[in-house]
Amino acid sequence: MTHTISRGKGSRTIRTAVAIGAATLGLVALSACGEKPTPRATVTVGSDSVSTEAACYEDNGKISQDKVLSCAKEDADTSITVGQGDLLRIGVDPEIAEDGWVLFLNGQPAVTDRITKTYRSFSGDAFFQNGGGQQGGEAQSVQLSIVEYDGSDYRGVWNFELERESED
Repeated sequence: MTHTISRGKGSRTIRTAVAIGAATLGLVALSACGEKPTPRATVTVGSDSVSTEAACYEDNGKISQDKVLSCAKEDADTSITVGQGDLLRIGVDPEIAEDGWVLFLNGQPAVTDRITKTYRSFSGDAFFQNGGGQQGGEAQSVQLSIVEYDGSDYRGVWNFELERESED
């Protein structure tokens, strides 16, 4: 026995019910995620760009300085290659810029004057000088951490691995 749906009022009711069901399932799926994504930070060199969510983040509060130092030492899951003379551009979500941000290099404060813009450029070479904060010559890779900081409280840390382009 086969049933067909007539094109009258019944089919409109079924379409409406299906649409409501799909919308409900979508909302349930979204609420199951639990947390909204953190703001993003982006590092660009030339035409290459990488972006990441925070390694540590507190949406409506603060994180301790010890936690910031710990998070800034966590391995970055994104990396970008920086050649000799390249310009390194850093972009942050407006939400981060509103509070301000500073830079850490290999887990140590490097640029401590708060930046309150969504975009800033730096000489890529500066991040590799003096071993990137380590003893010795020029480092081949350094960890750059963008730290959201409003002048008294920390809110988040975003980590990137900067790799020096080989001079072959």
